[in-house]
Amino acid sequence: MDKLYYPAIMHPEDEGGYSVWLHDVSGCISQGETLPEAVENIKDALGLYYEDAAEGKSTLPAPSAPNGAELESGEFVVMIEFSPSEYLKASSTKAVKKTLSIPAWLNNMAEAQQLNFSAVLQSALVERLNAGLSE
Repeated sequence: MDKLYYPAIMHPEDEGGYSVWLHDVSGCISQGETLPEAVENIKDALGLYYEDAAEGKSTLPAPSAPNGAELESGEFVVMIEFSPSEYLKASSTKAVKKTLSIPAWLNNMAEAQQLNFSAVLQSALVERLNAGLSE
């Protein structure tokens, strides 16, 4: 599940800006003063919904076709690109404690160099998994 594409319904407000919701994700609603702001805000709302789904609090439904929703006058559909892995990399700062074992000689060498074991492990995992944040 690298990227998902959800149809978002944009509703222009009389006083300006847009209300926006995802047809497929009940309760995933946001707004913005401009179209780009509304798109970014609904992505954030979807990210929060995704976090709940990842924790087992809800289920993230599969995206539907963009023509699956009934639109009122003036409304239109914008496709929202959402990458769960990119969202988590950008938003999750929660640290997870891991216990591991290394050979004593390697531990001694690393301590002599005053290496930060967590930083080295994180760096190695990002490199091994090719999980760097894309520009």
